[in-house]
Amino acid sequence: MSVKRRISDDDGRAALESWFRARSAGVDGARDAAALPRSTRATAVRYTLEELATRAPGNSVEVRVPPFGVCQCVEGPRHTRGTPPNVIEMDPATWLELATGLTDWEAAVGTGTVLASGSRANLSEWMPLQP
Repeated sequence: MSVKRRISDDDGRAALESWFRARSAGVDGARDAAALPRSTRATAVRYTLEELATRAPGNSVEVRVPPFGVCQCVEGPRHTRGTPPNVIEMDPATWLELATGLTDWEAAVGTGTVLASGSRANLSEWMPLQP
């Protein structure tokens, strides 16, 4: 089953590029990226979550990036009710750093910026996305 895209490639890539440029800019890149309009950050997060769901189709892992988005991905047992058995949660900045390759999975999990529970809660195979 294909993922229904809500963010166009042009809009998603533009938002992601804006975030990446701000984040990569000098000493205060993290602050500059956080100062981008909420709509730009939200579009970048939602676009990359859609990209993940496209590259790793399935319903066994739920990836949460509050307050901007959530997706289900990775093949395996389908989750239908209650709390999913495989959950990954992180803030938007960490998600975008993973998606663009500014940080890696092991480092993010090791520092506690990514909370991952469940036997399938590992996205290292698909990171970075760089759509």
